[in-house]
Amino acid sequence: MTQQQNLLDLKELRVDRGGVTVLDIPSFSLSENEFVSLIGPNGAGKSTLLLSLLGLMKRQTGSVSYRGRLIDSQADWLDLRRRTAMVLQEPLLFDSTVFDNVASGLKLRGLGRAEIKTRVATYLERFNLTHMAQRSARKLSGGEARRVSLARAFAVEPEVIFFDEPFANLDPPTRQALTEDMDRIIRDRGIAAILVTHDQSEALRMSQRIVVMNSGRIVQQGIPAAVMNHPVNEFVANFVGMETVLEGEVVSNRDQQIVVQVAGRELDTVGDEQPGTQVYCCIRPENVTVSVSHPDARTSARNLYPGRVAEVSSMGPFLKLLLDCGFPLTAYVTRESFANLELSEGKEIHASFKATSVHLIRRRAA
Repeated sequence: MTQQQNLLDLKELRVDRGGVTVLDIPSFSLSENEFVSLIGPNGAGKSTLLLSLLGLMKRQTGSVSYRGRLIDSQADWLDLRRRTAMVLQEPLLFDSTVFDNVASGLKLRGLGRAEIKTRVATYLERFNLTHMAQRSARKLSGGEARRVSLARAFAVEPEVIFFDEPFANLDPPTRQALTEDMDRIIRDRGIAAILVTHDQSEALRMSQRIVVMNSGRIVQQGIPAAVMNHPVNEFVANFVGMETVLEGEVVSNRDQQIVVQVAGRELDTVGDEQPGTQVYCCIRPENVTVSVSHPDARTSARNLYPGRVAEVSSMGPFLKLLLDCGFPLTAYVTRESFANLELSEGKEIHASFKATSVHLIRRRAA
């Protein structure tokens, strides 16, 4: 079987600012029709990576190839940019009508008037903007302006589209509606995409691959389930929502059934770490079950601990419980479960989780 050629390839990229390296990427690629999300804290280098892929950022070293062809001249970069589109956090619309804004990229590409009219009408309809085609861009709400920005980008029918926090500061319903429209069009058109986002739910919902960045480097990448459930280090674990990260030491391993000592208590898990190994035990809050009576045989979870509710905070439709089980443990419960269990701060509880819900990361020597 012939290996599929990457759409974009980046090699040995290094970007310096003020004598400090802010981006150091040995390699990065984007496949045909692939949706990749870049996540990481502010200053991780996500936006700089996008700009570097378009040749818009001065770099010390590095090469970009498109469909296997090295981009090494201004004409090559111009050709690449004509095949791509970019949507920024701020819409940056022209002081003209919605129609003219959506048509602007098509005019720059030299399309004929009839083709422009047809193409603009198509994408105004797809983003529910037809009724405001002649409205001034200055009179749009934030959500409407984002829709125009998206319609403008998709109207040029790019092979690759770059999104740099395009839905930041929008209310949840507007954000949800826009991401659904965007995702549907990307799938329908078979467009490759790279999304910079701080919203992990967006990354999980739309991506085939998630790339975690920190301090200008790619720390981990892979399919969403692998990154979210099997982080490679403590930083990634904390960033992707492993809210419980406990230091421990492996005390036994019998046929990959591992016992880890954590804060004087034993925790069952699975893996191949050997006794004496210092580890982090990472547990996602949604994998922790809370009950107010001893579950006895009603649970298959091998980890069961008495404790109390130390703190309660809101997480939208869920409540986050910080539990004191001799070690700190975080759990999510629905508001209905919270009420039914009559939970409150100080309430005595039992917390349980399966051995397979614990992800081990070997701790590096200090």
